[in-house]
Amino acid sequence: METRKFLRELEPCAIDEAHPDQRRRPYFVPFVLTFCILAVVWMVFSGKFDAFHLSLGGISCALVAWLSSDMLFPPHASLGDTVLSWGRFSLYLPWLLKEIFFANFHLLKLSFHPRMMDLIDPQVFKFNSELKGRMALLTMANSITLTPGTITVNVSVTRKFTIHAIDTPSADALPGEMQKKVALAFGERRRNEGG
Repeated sequence: METRKFLRELEPCAIDEAHPDQRRRPYFVPFVLTFCILAVVWMVFSGKFDAFHLSLGGISCALVAWLSSDMLFPPHASLGDTVLSWGRFSLYLPWLLKEIFFANFHLLKLSFHPRMMDLIDPQVFKFNSELKGRMALLTMANSITLTPGTITVNVSVTRKFTIHAIDTPSADALPGEMQKKVALAFGERRRNEGG
C-alpha cells in the first residue's frame, strides 16, 4: 500500500505531463498479461495444485494484477518500449545484486571490527535526485533499502530522498553510481553519456 500511496503522491507533479489523459485509464490486455505472469510465478513457487490453493492463487493474482498492471505495462508506452525497458531493467538487477553482496561484507567487517563503535556513525542525510519517472524513483528508493547499511526514509514529491546510513562510507556512496544505473535502466540516460 505504501507503494501505491507514493505513486499517487507523485501523480500531480510534472513527471507524466506528456500523457496526462492516459494516467489512470483502465485497459484489459495489460491486466490479462500481468495476471498470466503472476499466475505462472505463483504456480512455480507454490507447488500446490489442488482446487483450494489454485483458487486462492487466482484471486491473489487477479487482485495484484488489477492494482499494478499499469506498472508493468505503462498505458502510454508501446509494446516495443515496454520490452526494451524490461531488458534494460534485467541488466540492472545483476549490478544491484553485486552491490547488495558487497554491502553485506562491508557490514560484516564493520560488525566484527575491534573499533566497531568508532566506525559506526549513524546519520540521516538528504539528496535531490535527477530521476524523473515514477518507477525510476521507486526503484531507486527500494534499491537503497535493499542494500544493507542504508534505508530510504522518505521520497518527497519534489524528488528529494531522505536516507539513513549506518556509517560515512555508506552515506558517501549515494546517490552516485546507483542513480546512474537506475537512470540507464529506465531510459533516462544513455550508456555513452558522461558521469
